[in-house]
Amino acid sequence: MDKLVVGILAHVDAGKTTLSEALLYRSGVLRRLGRVDHGDAFLDTDAMERERGITIFAKQAVLPVGERELTLLDTPGHVDFSAEAERTLRVLDCAVLVISGTDGIQGHTRTLWQLLERYGVPVFLFVNKMDLPGADREEVLSQLRRRLSQGCVDFGSAALEEDAAVCDEGVLERYLETGHLERNDLVEMIRRRQVFPCFFGSALKLEGVDALLEGLAEYGPVPVYPAEFGARVFKVSRDGQGTRLTHLKVTGGTLHVKDLISSRREGLPEEQAWQEKADQLRIYSGAKFRPVEEAPAGTICAVTGLSHTVPGMGLGWEQDWTSPVLEPVLACRLELTDGTDPHTAMKYLRELEEEDPQLRVSWNETAREIRVQLMGEVQLEVLRRVLQDRFGLDAAFGEGSIVYRETIAAPVEGIGHFEPLRHYAEVHLLMEPGERGSGLVFATACPEDQLEGNWQRLVLTHLAERAHPGVLTGSPITDMKITLVAGRAHVKHTEGGDFRQATYRAVRQGLMQAESVLLEPWYDFRLEVPADQVGRAMSDLQRMGGETQPPLTEGEETVLTGSVPVAAFRGYAREVAAYTRGRGHLSCVPGGYRPCADAEAVIAASGYDPERDVDNPPDSVFCAHGGGYTVKWDQVPAMAHVDSGLRLGAEQEPEPQPGPAVRRPVSGGVEQDEELRAIFERTYGPIRRQAPQPMRPPRRPVSQESEAEKRAIRERFRGEEYLLVDGYNIIFAWDELKAIARDSLDAARKSLCDLLCNYQGYRKCHVILVFDAYKVKGGQGSVEKYHNIHVVYTREAETADAYIERATYEIGREHRVKVATSDGPEQLIILGHGALRLSATAFRQEVEQVQGEIAAALDKNNRPEKSGAVRAAMEKAAGPGRDKE
Repeated sequence: MDKLVVGILAHVDAGKTTLSEALLYRSGVLRRLGRVDHGDAFLDTDAMERERGITIFAKQAVLPVGERELTLLDTPGHVDFSAEAERTLRVLDCAVLVISGTDGIQGHTRTLWQLLERYGVPVFLFVNKMDLPGADREEVLSQLRRRLSQGCVDFGSAALEEDAAVCDEGVLERYLETGHLERNDLVEMIRRRQVFPCFFGSALKLEGVDALLEGLAEYGPVPVYPAEFGARVFKVSRDGQGTRLTHLKVTGGTLHVKDLISSRREGLPEEQAWQEKADQLRIYSGAKFRPVEEAPAGTICAVTGLSHTVPGMGLGWEQDWTSPVLEPVLACRLELTDGTDPHTAMKYLRELEEEDPQLRVSWNETAREIRVQLMGEVQLEVLRRVLQDRFGLDAAFGEGSIVYRETIAAPVEGIGHFEPLRHYAEVHLLMEPGERGSGLVFATACPEDQLEGNWQRLVLTHLAERAHPGVLTGSPITDMKITLVAGRAHVKHTEGGDFRQATYRAVRQGLMQAESVLLEPWYDFRLEVPADQVGRAMSDLQRMGGETQPPLTEGEETVLTGSVPVAAFRGYAREVAAYTRGRGHLSCVPGGYRPCADAEAVIAASGYDPERDVDNPPDSVFCAHGGGYTVKWDQVPAMAHVDSGLRLGAEQEPEPQPGPAVRRPVSGGVEQDEELRAIFERTYGPIRRQAPQPMRPPRRPVSQESEAEKRAIRERFRGEEYLLVDGYNIIFAWDELKAIARDSLDAARKSLCDLLCNYQGYRKCHVILVFDAYKVKGGQGSVEKYHNIHVVYTREAETADAYIERATYEIGREHRVKVATSDGPEQLIILGHGALRLSATAFRQEVEQVQGEIAAALDKNNRPEKSGAVRAAMEKAAGPGRDKE
C-alpha cells in the first residue's frame, strides 16, 4: 500500500483542525465528529489546546483512502508556534493549506506559502467556510492566483484539464493534440509545484471534504525511496510516563525493532558519534498508539530508546537539516518565584529545549540568570504552564528583550591558532557578507595537500555546531558565508579539540577586524481599523519607523499592511484595541532582520566588551620554549604559520607585460630580505647592525693574483649549486599549474618536472623536486630520475619541509643551496641552515627568464625546429589559455 504523508497548515482560525476532524470522520477513523469549540477534537489531545481552542503541538493520525494510507500531520496555526509547523514541513510528501473563504490570504498564510516553497513541498489548497456570507468562489480563486501562484487550479471546474495544461508547455502540446490530460502528467506537475489543486467547501458541514480526500488519493505525489536506511527526526516529546519519544519519518529502507541506530557518518567527530537501539516503534493516531515490529520507508513513527536525537537530525544516509527560517524575536529572563535552584530549573528547561530547540535556553554568568528565546506572549504563557504541570516549577518571566543579530559589511580573513604544548591547529577563514535572511553558509576551498579532508570536515562541523557571538552586543552572527581557505595540523600533536579552539578563535579574530553591522528583527503586519482611525494608525506606524503599503478598503474596515521594527511594535496590539474600542485587529509574523536604526544606543546599552568575554576569546595561543603563550588578536596575522594567499583590501599588482624577461635579484642575507628579516626578528629578536668601521690595514700583503685566479678560488669554495623545490607548494602557488591540478594532479606534477628539466639544463645546477607522500600508508619513500632531475617522494609521516630541512643541512655544508617554496615556517628552517630562499613568485620569474633566454638563443642560432619544440613544451606545461607569443 502506498504511503503518503500530508500536512495540514493554516493561519489561525481558518478551520484547520475542523478540516482534520472532517477528514478522519469521512475516512471512517472517527465514529462521531468532535469540535474545537466543544473541546473534544480528536487531535487536540493536550489540556491547554482544548482550553484555548488552538493547536500547540503537531499531532499525527493515520487514515486509509482507497489504495493509499495517508498519515495526517496537524500543525499549529498560531504564529507563536510556527517553529513547530516549520519542522514538520521537512517530512511532508504534500501539504493541504487551508484558507478562510471570508478572510482570504492572511499574514501567516503568506509566510506558510513561502516556507512550503522553500522546502519544495507540493500543495493542495482547501478554501474553507464557503457557507458563510461574503465567501465568493471566483473572487477567492482570483486572489489565490494573484497573490500565491498562477498555477492555482479549481479541481471542481469543468475547465480543470485546460487550466492545468497551460502550466507546462510540453503538457499543453500533448493536450492540444489529444484533447485529454493524462493523470501522470497532472501528478508530475503537482510534484514539481507547477499546479496547485484548489478545493472549496465547509469543513464544519462536511462540504467538499470527500472531493479533497479523493484528490489526495488520486493526485498526491508518492516519493520513490532508496533501499538504504535513512530517517529524518522532526520532533522529540515525552509520553504520560515520561518516556522519551523520537518522532521521525523513515526515508529509506526499513526500520525494525531492536535495530541499532547510529549517528556515525563521514566527517562527524568521534566524540559526537553515538549508537543506540530502537526499543519500540509506535504508530500514533491522536493520543493512542499501536506498536509495530517494523516501519518501512514512508512511515511516520515514534521510537523509544534514543536519547541523543534532536529535531532536524538526519539518520542513516540523511544529512542534518539547515537552520530554520523562522527565528524567535524575544528573549526573556526566567524568575524562579518558588525558591527552586537555578541548576534544577536549567535541567527542566534543557528537557524542553530538546523538544523545541528554538527555546535556546542559556545561562548568563554575569547576571546570574536564565534566559529563553520565544516567538511571542502566547508561547510564553504556554511555557509557564508546561513548567508548572510537568515539573511543578512555579516561574515567572521578566519583560522580554529584543533578540538582535550581527553580520559584517565587507569580507575579512579570520585566523585562529591553538598551540599549547603538545597541541597544534591553525585555521584561516574567509568571512563574507551574505544576503539578508541567508543565515550562515559554510564551505571549504582549502587544498587537501595542505590540510587533510578529515580535518577540513571537522572545521566545518565546529563552525556549524554552535551560535557564534558577534563583537558589538554578543548577539549571534548571521547572513555570512564562511569559507575555510587554509589550515595546518601536526602529524603527532593535533587532536580534534585543537581544531575546535582554532576554529572558534578564527571566527572571533575575523569579527574583531571586520566592520560589524547590528541587525534588529522586523514584523510583517496586517492592521484592520475603522475608517475613522486610519490617520491615527498611519501616524503611529510612521513614528515607529515602519514601512506601510497604501491602505485598502474592505467594507467598513481599512486594512494597512507593511513592515515595522519589533522593538517599536511591542505592546501595540493593546493600543489598537484601546483606541478602536475593540474593533481593530492586528496580526504580525516575523519579517526577517534589517540593519538596526538605533545601533549606537543598543550597543551602548548592552555594555558588551568582546575582549573580556572569556568564553569567546579572539586571541590565539602559540608555543615557544616548551610552553604556550597568548598572542593578542591584532598580532595573530603576523605570527601565523600558514599563508592563505588572501590579500583582502590590498592593491593588486599589475599584470606583467609581454617582453624580454628581467631577472629579479635574489637576496643573499637575512638583513637584505625584508620578509625573512621580519620573521627572523619575531623569533630571535632584532638584528643589531654594526656601525661602519674604518678599514684596517692588512696584516700581510695582499697577493697580486689575477682576476681569473680569484674567481677560481671563490668557485671552489662555494661548490656546486643545488635547487630544492617544494613541489606541491609551487603547483598551488602558480595559477597555470593550479588550473591543471584541478583536472589531474599527475599532469600538474609532470608539467612542473618538464619546466625544471629545462631550468637545470640551462642553469647547470642540480634540481631536486620534493613531493609530500607522508599520507601514503606504509610508504617507504622513493627517489626517481626524471630526465636530468631528481624527483623525491617522502616516506610515510615525513613531510616535504622535513625532507628539505634535512637535505639543506647535509648539502649546505659543501655546496650552495637554494630552496623554492612558499611555506612560511620552512623559510625559517632553510634560513638557519644557510640556504637561499626563493619565494614562489620569484622562482616563477627565474623560470620564465630561463625559458625566454633559451628561446632567444635558439632563434639566434637559426634553429627553429628546436625553438618550436621548446616553445611547445613550455605551452604544454603552462596549460590551455596561455599567450602563445
